[in-house]
Amino acid sequence: MHRRGVGAGAIAKKKLAEAKYKERGNVLAEDQIAQMSKQLETFKTHLEEFASKHKQEIRKSSQFRVQFQEMCATIGVDPLASGKGFWSEMLGVGDFYYELGVQIIEVCLALKHRNGGLITLDELHHRVLKGRGKFAQDVSQDDLVRAIKKLKAMGNGFGMIPVGGSYLVQSVPAELNMDHTVVLQLAEKKGYVTVSEIRDSLKWERERACHVLDHLLKEGLAWLDSQATGEPQYWLPALFSELLSRDVTPEEANQMTP
Repeated sequence: MHRRGVGAGAIAKKKLAEAKYKERGNVLAEDQIAQMSKQLETFKTHLEEFASKHKQEIRKSSQFRVQFQEMCATIGVDPLASGKGFWSEMLGVGDFYYELGVQIIEVCLALKHRNGGLITLDELHHRVLKGRGKFAQDVSQDDLVRAIKKLKAMGNGFGMIPVGGSYLVQSVPAELNMDHTVVLQLAEKKGYVTVSEIRDSLKWERERACHVLDHLLKEGLAWLDSQATGEPQYWLPALFSELLSRDVTPEEANQMTP
């Protein structure tokens, strides 16, 4: 009985020690969280002071704006999260990205008859800059990506598809799955793709390749050249380099389809 009592006492003592360690650990964790919160608040205050001091550079310089966005991201601050509040009033970034979003929509709508609602980020950047004029506020591709993400959140069909080292911007609510994305990436170098190329590169069955291409045709994202040498070629106008330098009318587009 005596030995059993010692065992019970040891267990009780061990549990008491564990409870004290746990309590001490909770106190330390709370202290660390409090310190981190205080540091983040201090950082946010300094960030606001920085923004106030350099607001003209942030508005005018796209490179400076990217660096500022990265600084904000480190403490979880999103200057674009709301059209109102400190950041919008201080920097006008809400209005800037709203206006940029409107310009993106205008460019995409103007070219929809040509590209079916797909455009490279490079061409979109070029056309947005051209539309703004040389004396307007500078706009970078990073600015475009941020504006497109805001448009995407509105659920109006906008999205981005990674192709090569850049993106295709989608401005129509077409259903594009991973198969469509892979085919777009395959066509990136030449601007077109064939059923044989898809089968050889992706090891797909003919039916799968045709199903994807037929969908792209149906959505107006691809044009079919049925008179090409060898076999029909499916052109992606958003990637077709020769079309980037001239405007193509719907009548010209119809001549490329059977």
